[in-house]
Amino acid sequence: MNLRRLWAVVIKELRQIRRDRITLAMIIGIPVMQLVLFGYAINLNLRHLPAAVADQALTSGSRQVVMDMLATGVIEPVTEASSPQQLMTLLRRGEISVGVVIPQDFERRLAAGDEAVQVLVDGSDTVVQSAAVQLAQMPLTYTPGEPRDSSVPLPAPQISVVSFYNPQRVSAINIVPGLIGIILTMTMVMFTAVAIVRERERGNMELLIATPVSSAELMIGKVLPYGVIGLVQTSLILILGMLLFDVPIRGSVLDVYWAGILLILANLSMGLLISTRAQSQFQAMQMTFFVFLPSILLSGFMFPFDGMPRAAQWIAEVLPLTHFLRLIRGVMLRGANLLELWPDLLALVVFIVLMMAFAILRFRKRLD
Repeated sequence: MNLRRLWAVVIKELRQIRRDRITLAMIIGIPVMQLVLFGYAINLNLRHLPAAVADQALTSGSRQVVMDMLATGVIEPVTEASSPQQLMTLLRRGEISVGVVIPQDFERRLAAGDEAVQVLVDGSDTVVQSAAVQLAQMPLTYTPGEPRDSSVPLPAPQISVVSFYNPQRVSAINIVPGLIGIILTMTMVMFTAVAIVRERERGNMELLIATPVSSAELMIGKVLPYGVIGLVQTSLILILGMLLFDVPIRGSVLDVYWAGILLILANLSMGLLISTRAQSQFQAMQMTFFVFLPSILLSGFMFPFDGMPRAAQWIAEVLPLTHFLRLIRGVMLRGANLLELWPDLLALVVFIVLMMAFAILRFRKRLD
């Protein structure tokens, strides 16, 4: 082995990496991204869960209990409710994760040592269930008819936690709906990210430019076959999830597929935008990784969304997977319909329109 020739090859490779901006960004960006996401954005200690309180007693004691619950930092009121039925509606729509019910006979129950407060929890997220249990362990420090002395709590908690949609805390029920989004994001973005690049590398792009096919027709024509593949993948996951893990579909199956179609279109349009920027299939794969890593970590699939700092939540709101997870869990696990989940539905539609428009405009600019 000639060390001089070996060193020449090493120098050549280093210079090539320096000229390849995408690869250079991956070398620096991946460790920085992972460090920031895992060290700053990922937090398993949930605080400030969106909640609502139905205080039917409206006494000084009930108000004090609510203040004690808020002081724990576990829940944060985001809306109002006057009855348990309203709390259940808010839970089904995904507007809150925790609902607190204080009955009219709160004082009597508290004096008798009975269950005095009920906490309703959205059990479709098992991490939220674990965080809400902390409220049940909070001692009630108010005794009716006597001055309140916070240093002398009652002998046992009188708060019960009722979990809905997944009371047994089966992990598969929480994971399988999210896996639909993860698999569609990984495959759809990757397939379309290399679509335009592959045509360019094979020399077919010049032939396509010479045809009467417009840019929009070419882009949409590239998208449609992969959309069918995405629907096949969705059906496969749903069938296996029901057969192997007894994952329920409490809402409309049609709504499940509509949510899937929106995510498929969002990922395909994002993949097309990447393909107009990448110079090779390898670069397209690298850029896809930059999209997939934040999506899986910030969307709420692996780590709780409510545990992230505000800055990370703002970034997550831009990702289509974040909105799809809310839609699919709302439909499959909570029995909601898509119209009840309209904010996330609208977010996906806007994302699709913007990404497809940017992809078509950029495609024209690069080929004119």
